[in-house]
Amino acid sequence: MKKRCVITGLGIICPVGNDVKESWDSIQAGKSGLGVVKSIDTEGCYANLGGEVFCDELPAPQYDRSARLCIKAAEEAISDAGLSEQSAGEAGVIVGSCIGGAVSIDEYLTAQKEGKEDDSRIPNMAASSIANSAAAYLGLNGVTANIVNACAAGTMSIAYACDLIRSGSGDIFLAGGTDPFSSLAFAGFHALHALSEEPCSPLNHSHGITLGEGSGILVVEEYEHAVARGAKIYCEVAGYGVNCDAYHITAPDPSGEGQMDVIRRALSSAEVTPSEIAYVNAHGTGTAKNDEAEFLSLHTIFDGTDVSVSSTKSMTGHCLGAAGAVEAVFTVKAVSEDILPPTIGYSEEDKVTLKEKAGDLDFVANDSRKKEIPMAMSNSFAFGGTNASIIFAKEAKQHEEAPKEKLYITGFGQVLSAKEDPSAKVATVALDMKDFTDRGVKLGVFRKLDKFSQLQLISGIDALKSADVTVSEENERRIGTIIGTSAGPVTEVSNFQKNICEKGATAGSAFTFPNTVYNAAGGHFSIFTKTKGYCATVANGTQAGLQSVAYACDVLEKGNEDIMLAAGTDEGSDMVTFFYEHSKINGENVLGEGSSTIVLETADSAKRRGAHTYAEVAGYACTHSAGKADYTEAQAMKDAISKALAKAGYQASDIDSVYAVISNQDKKQAAESAVLTEVFGAKEIRDVREQTGDCRAASANAQLVEAAKAIDGGSVKHTLAVSYGCGSYTAVVLKECE
Repeated sequence: MKKRCVITGLGIICPVGNDVKESWDSIQAGKSGLGVVKSIDTEGCYANLGGEVFCDELPAPQYDRSARLCIKAAEEAISDAGLSEQSAGEAGVIVGSCIGGAVSIDEYLTAQKEGKEDDSRIPNMAASSIANSAAAYLGLNGVTANIVNACAAGTMSIAYACDLIRSGSGDIFLAGGTDPFSSLAFAGFHALHALSEEPCSPLNHSHGITLGEGSGILVVEEYEHAVARGAKIYCEVAGYGVNCDAYHITAPDPSGEGQMDVIRRALSSAEVTPSEIAYVNAHGTGTAKNDEAEFLSLHTIFDGTDVSVSSTKSMTGHCLGAAGAVEAVFTVKAVSEDILPPTIGYSEEDKVTLKEKAGDLDFVANDSRKKEIPMAMSNSFAFGGTNASIIFAKEAKQHEEAPKEKLYITGFGQVLSAKEDPSAKVATVALDMKDFTDRGVKLGVFRKLDKFSQLQLISGIDALKSADVTVSEENERRIGTIIGTSAGPVTEVSNFQKNICEKGATAGSAFTFPNTVYNAAGGHFSIFTKTKGYCATVANGTQAGLQSVAYACDVLEKGNEDIMLAAGTDEGSDMVTFFYEHSKINGENVLGEGSSTIVLETADSAKRRGAHTYAEVAGYACTHSAGKADYTEAQAMKDAISKALAKAGYQASDIDSVYAVISNQDKKQAAESAVLTEVFGAKEIRDVREQTGDCRAASANAQLVEAAKAIDGGSVKHTLAVSYGCGSYTAVVLKECE
């Protein structure tokens, strides 16, 4: 039978409370946490409301506010789950975020403007730092990842934790989302004119959103493991779905097609019908376009059922990357206590209008109430077109474990810098309009892309062409994308934030703001290619370019997709170079940039298409070290290699060639080199950075391309690639195709 995943602990900090009890009591009472913004300057803005957290006991002041909120919620979740120190130490951390370390960027640039530079804030700027910071502070050594798919990220993190449990990558995960109130997000949504002047009124007046902040963390645990330690079980994760609209970078498809598909994916995953869902915690942002599309989706799927619907954002505001996780906590509480949380803010006149819009659907207006809730759904829809839906149940249906298919590499695309001048500090990729027109990209599309998205679009298009994949209405929902990055669109984020620091919150650009979210590159790629399957962006240091391959393999094994593109992408620029020099984390390497995308495909799909297969993915593994003395990063690297080899059924002596992208820091580099020598002896260790410069996530992905080429060329039969980043390691074993 397929492994079951249960929720054994909850933690939350949000505008309506600093813990689960306070927050849930407020939600049941219909208490709003929205008020006049105090943490940023809103002078000159047409709106000035927000949902802020006021807590004098936030831990870990050395980290960004996003990580501090996450750690606060995680501490409560660990305590609530009754995890021992040993069990907690083995737990992984999967955290969703939209804006990452935007507060640290703001603090740094503001201090710089005042002549008080503080380089200690630089390592906290990237979203890659969040899960690693939480793991380091709490001493958690399981697999880590930062899912950065904007407002769907919190929900996706819980789903990914379940996938990792079912793939055997761990028994316990702290999963959820976190995002702070920031001038970047406020100025961006203000520029889009998407903020409401009054407290947001989702599924009601729909005049705009009110931003919130916070973190929700759930302990997701393998059922047998939870039972063995006598854990209390709130409920079970019955099913989930993730997809992409491939419609618009900021607006939902008005047809609701993508939303309906992701809801159906979740229902199919849980093997239930719409009539079995008793409650839906709607995405319910309060914007007209989002609410209209969601009403349409809910009517199409749930008309004729006894479902109840509400949006708790009416009280918390939109907590961005934390939203799905905060709402997951409330949905779990709803299921475990049989209480429907309300949407507040309806007048008697509004209720009349609501009845017209809701029809037979039971919208919970103003007051919470009791109802038996054996099963509930929570929905999240995001910038970039990402959609996620998850189902919680008192007791889920049991599923047979599907047989695992062989997975092949059937194509790849790359655009990488060339390390031509050893004395240069940076190697860049020069792109012009012809690079895009040659690939069918029109000027109107090109103008919307930042450099990060440009790199990804080119390598992704070339990868599909290399694999001879033609996207059509028949297969568009069976093709997905996982993009790994170390720093994301750092130039766009920094320039946007710098402008705000200099000119105020009214200076945000509606044109550039959409590209400040990490998953914009994936969104642009999906929109251009019309790929509508699973779509995720993972930020986790250099190794994210290889972790994307492991993530994509887990998605393929679940069975919804036939083809997954796994990428590594990172840009280089004056801003990136400046940050790397000041943070002293790039060593002596020439800083490069680029994107590398690998096409992964099930054996059945490859056979049907008559695809050329370069290599088979024989095994893969991800590990993490929190940096504590009892589990060093060198040991985590060794474990990643040994676990990948074990999954492939090989010994180290079976490997013909090794590709490694290791740390740039002298001490770690020496330890990692010693591990490679210990495991593989005198075998040559290849490093693509010698040709390209340090392209970070792109380098990690590119080394697997080189490994696949070597197998396809017949020079070797078995290869292994390994990469480091943010305390994490991923190792992938390839073998020749049979």
